[in-house]
Amino acid sequence: MEVEEKRMEDTQVAFIRYRGPYDKIPELMEEVVNWVTNKSLNMTGMIYGAYFNRPDDVPPEQLFYEIGASFDGNAHDEGNVQVKIIPEHTVVATMHKGPYDQVGPVIDGLAKYAVENGYDIIGPVTEVYLNNPNEVEPEELLTEVQFPVIKINK
Repeated sequence: MEVEEKRMEDTQVAFIRYRGPYDKIPELMEEVVNWVTNKSLNMTGMIYGAYFNRPDDVPPEQLFYEIGASFDGNAHDEGNVQVKIIPEHTVVATMHKGPYDQVGPVIDGLAKYAVENGYDIIGPVTEVYLNNPNEVEPEELLTEVQFPVIKINK
């Protein structure tokens, strides 16, 4: 697994936070993307999911996550959709190629890498979706897996 440390710039996003099973993700993603496009905002390319707990730790109805899309322009919270700026931060990141439901070992491997290389994980795992599951086969899906981190001195 190839891992890189990189700096993420301030990013404005529209997002929906949700508690429940992951099978709602496509619907939430569509809602966010439609919200951004209906507001005539300029999508800037990042569609993501941030996951605050794990299916190994809680039942499906207690999974907690947010689905979002980055954009340029002026917008405010409306309905289910909220707007925020994700502040500049450092991540360790790696790529996963294949179905979304097979990303778990990559997440575990990246977390292990972070700990073994002197990083503290300071936020939820984020998956950045680099292609569209409606346009490519599941085996061709590309997902960048990221953990926000700070380097600790040992």
